[in-house]
Amino acid sequence: MVLTVHHLGVSQSERIVWLCEELGIQYELKKYNRAPLLSPPEYQALHPIGAAPVITDGNITLAESEACVEYIINIHGKGALTVKPGQDNYADYLYWYYFTNGSLQPAIGRALVIATMPGAGDSDSPILARFVKRLKQYFALIDGRLENATWLAGDEFTAADIMMMFSLSTMRKFSPQDLSEYPNILAWFQRVVKRDGYQRAMKKGEPDLDVQDLIQGPPPKKFAAMP
Repeated sequence: MVLTVHHLGVSQSERIVWLCEELGIQYELKKYNRAPLLSPPEYQALHPIGAAPVITDGNITLAESEACVEYIINIHGKGALTVKPGQDNYADYLYWYYFTNGSLQPAIGRALVIATMPGAGDSDSPILARFVKRLKQYFALIDGRLENATWLAGDEFTAADIMMMFSLSTMRKFSPQDLSEYPNILAWFQRVVKRDGYQRAMKKGEPDLDVQDLIQGPPPKKFAAMP
């Protein structure tokens, strides 16, 4: 059976398409359009949670970004794009690989929800101010890391970079975070988009997205179905 990547447009599952392209493995890509904002019924039917990403491989159906990435790397990718225990940057790899969906992505999601609550736009909203401050701390942390490292784990491109890219780029079409004051993140963007694997993945999975719009400091254009 061929590995199948079920890709929901403009979602975290772009990571999985990109991973497969970087690994150069055989896979089938099935694309689903949002309807108009959330997953369509046929995507929700793939997994009880109904969220992207989802992969199928024979009788296996798997969700969650980290789980999908680790499964594909270890089952189909011969362990590539990871840092092995015993290497000097192993702890760096672990931290940044899990930081994205463990800290950054939830914070962006909370900020998005809070920003839509009544009164959240008030300049003196303590809840919104708290999450804005936390996000700035996260962005500054990432920017500081990339000041002295080419990639998040060090000199080598790894799955940690694949995990991070969506949250700092495409996710901003839903939660408009401004990254203009973080030059090292912007420089990292430029390195990412020059990768053949990323270019192939976006051409196949997100042909209608303007990649250059995603990697500027100011937020990209908001996703059309967003209120």
